[in-house]
This record gives sequence, C-alpha cells and structure tokens, in this order.
Amino acid sequence: MNFYSNGKLLLSGEYLVLDGAVSLAVPTKFGQDLVVENIQQPQLIWGSFTHTGDCWFEAVFELPKLRLVSCTFNSDKEGSAEFIAETLLEILSEAKRMNPDFLSTKNGFVVKTRLTFPRNWGLGSSSTLINSIASWAKVDAFQLLWNSFKGSGYDIACAQNNTPVFYQISSKKPVVKQVEFNPTFKENIFFVYLNQKQDSKEGIAKFRESEQNFDKEIQRISEISNEFLKAKSIENFNQLLVEHEEIISSIIKLKPIKEQLFSDYHLGEIKSLGAWGGDFVMVTGNDQTPNYFKNKGFDTVLRYQQIIL
Repeated sequence: MNFYSNGKLLLSGEYLVLDGAVSLAVPTKFGQDLVVENIQQPQLIWGSFTHTGDCWFEAVFELPKLRLVSCTFNSDKEGSAEFIAETLLEILSEAKRMNPDFLSTKNGFVVKTRLTFPRNWGLGSSSTLINSIASWAKVDAFQLLWNSFKGSGYDIACAQNNTPVFYQISSKKPVVKQVEFNPTFKENIFFVYLNQKQDSKEGIAKFRESEQNFDKEIQRISEISNEFLKAKSIENFNQLLVEHEEIISSIIKLKPIKEQLFSDYHLGEIKSLGAWGGDFVMVTGNDQTPNYFKNKGFDTVLRYQQIIL
C-alpha cells in the first residue's frame, strides 16, 4: 500500500485560524510518501528516510500490543530516538483507538516513510505523516491530529488537496473550500527559508496566553484572505501583506520579520508564514530578490512555481 500527502504553507490567517478566521492555505510540490508492506512476523518495523534517502529514524513495535521493542535515531539535532518513538506510538495508538481493526492482524508490517523536502523546512513532516497514517488506518485525519496533537488542521487540508484552499474552524469542525489562487504576478513571489525550524506549538501557546477578544481582527484577516484571491497587481498584494503583518504583530506583540531582519529590503514586502520567527517567509520582489537574501546568508530562495503545487 502506498500513501502520499502534500506539504503545506499558510499564506494568511496564522494564529487567528485557531479562532475561526478564514485562512488561505496552499499545498506544496513537496510532501511525504508512506509505503506499507506485509510481513509474516507480528511486528511493525518502521523506517523514516530523508529526501536524500538516508534513514534517520528506525523503530520496531511488537504487535498487536503496539509495544516499543527498539529504536534508533541518526541525528545530532533535536529530540531523541525515544521521544520520536513515543510520538509515533501516540499517533498509532490513537489511530488504533479510533479504529480497533487497525494493526490487529496476525502478521506484521514494514513501513517506510520518505520526505521529498529537507526535514528542517517545516513544510509538514508531522502533518503529512498523520494524514497518511489516517488513510492507512481508515480514520478521520483531522480527528487524529486533534486527538494526538494540537493545531488548527489547515496542514491536513493541504495534505489532502491539490489546490489552494480556504480553511476555517467553525463550531470546532474543519471547513475546507477549494479556491483558485493563481496570481498574474506570481513570478514576483518568492519563498525564503529562514534557516531555523520554528516550533508551532510554542507559538500557539504564546498566542493562547492573550485572552483578548479578537473579533475585529478575525473579520479583517478573513477579508484579507478573500482579497488575496482578487489582487490584480503586485502593488495591491503588497498593501495586503503589510496590513496582515501589522494586525498579527499587534496581537502577538512581535515585530514583523521585515522590521526585525530585513529593514533595508526595498524590492517588495515580506510576510511571515505559520509560527513567526522561523520556517519560510513569503517575499515579493524581482529578479534581484534571490541575490539580496543569499548575500545575507539565506540560501534557500524558491520561486512560486518551484514550491506551490
């Protein structure tokens, strides 16, 4: 069995998507494969591979109890084998709780996952995994996400759709609407990786600390999401980016990324995506834009057509 889930970027509505704002989310050309093969022995043998084909995590679980037998983690970065194995076990156990038939066979499985993007890019290594496990287990991916993690669920919507979507949480349920976002000025849009993966859980916790009423801001961000689709010129689009940054900045009490790091950037505008302070930013500009960022040490500069599905 083969499963594939798209990666994600949230172009509008970060943070406020949690409180019902209509947000514009786009699936990426990058994602994650999950391949399941049957074996005779009652074990779940798991291997996670990078985009370059290196195995970075391995684990063996005893079936049908789903007990961790062993795990190894080949990385000098964050986390440990045990932590990652426990996280995976949590997702699998929750999927099994939602569908008791899942992993209840006499034989076992070899599972291999492969990212098609570098792990540190923050394009959804967790959400693509959760979506594919949900497909394999025949359970609702949004519910699996919410039962095992926190988050808005827009990343699950991207994992499942091959077009941009409006995503909204209404009455604690995901509302996904496919939309057309195909700006005539897309050759002026770039995505720049900020060389650090941001923990969205941390960003969400910070946002949750503020218990103010943001009804006006939610309404305006929802309008901006709609206006993104209708923007006829890069100038119009830039105005929306600046306004969006100002609104979120006032809520989470952080300076916009342009003000923080790129105050001398005069070729266009810069907008944070997802949890502020890491992962990718969306940048408008021209053919000089990649050089500007590369000169500042940011080597991953992707054009719209290179990353957006």
